[in-house]
Amino acid sequence: MTKKELRQLYKQKRTALSVAELEMMSLQIAQQLSICDIWGYNCYHLFLSIKKLNEVDTTPILQLLYEKNKQVVVPKMNSEKRTLTSIPFAKDTLLQTNSWGVPEPKDGMAISAHKIEVVFVPLLAYDLYGNRIGYGGGYYDRFLAECRPETLKIGLSFFLPEENFSSISLSTDVRLTHIATPEKIITIE
Repeated sequence: MTKKELRQLYKQKRTALSVAELEMMSLQIAQQLSICDIWGYNCYHLFLSIKKLNEVDTTPILQLLYEKNKQVVVPKMNSEKRTLTSIPFAKDTLLQTNSWGVPEPKDGMAISAHKIEVVFVPLLAYDLYGNRIGYGGGYYDRFLAECRPETLKIGLSFFLPEENFSSISLSTDVRLTHIATPEKIITIE
C-alpha cells in the first residue's frame, strides 16, 4: 500500500469507531502508559486531540502527567514554516483552535526541543520498526528531528501494526521508540 492508501484506510477505521469505543480505548492507552517505565523524566510533549478526526483522546494522559507533577508542553503550529513549537501548558492555559482544527495555546513562550524528554506522537498507521504515517504535513518529523536522539518518541494508536513499510518511508521520517495501544506498549528495538 502507498502512504496515501494507508492514510485513507486508517482515517476510515477511526471514523468507524463509536464515541464509547474511542473513550474506552483512549483510557486503556493511558492505563498502559501508567504502568510503563517512562515516568522518570521531567518534560513531556503531548498533542491535544482533534476530536473531529477521532484521534486518541489525550485527556487521560494529561491527567496522568498532572498527577505525577510533570512539566507539560503542547504543540503550536506555524503553517507558513510547517513547523511545531512547544508551549508550556497548565490547567489554566487559554486555548484556541487553529485553521486545521487543532487546539493550541493562545499565548506562551516556546521552549527548546532539546529540553523535551518524552514526546507523545499522533499517527494514523505504524509498523513494528517504528515507522509511522501521519497526516502528511511533516510537522512531527521536522519537530522530532530537533529533539535530542535519546528523546522517547511514543506513538498513540487504537490499532494493530501494519507490515513493515520501510520501503515507503522517506529519509526525513523519524522513527518512534514506542507505540502505546489499548492492549500493550510496544518497544521498538
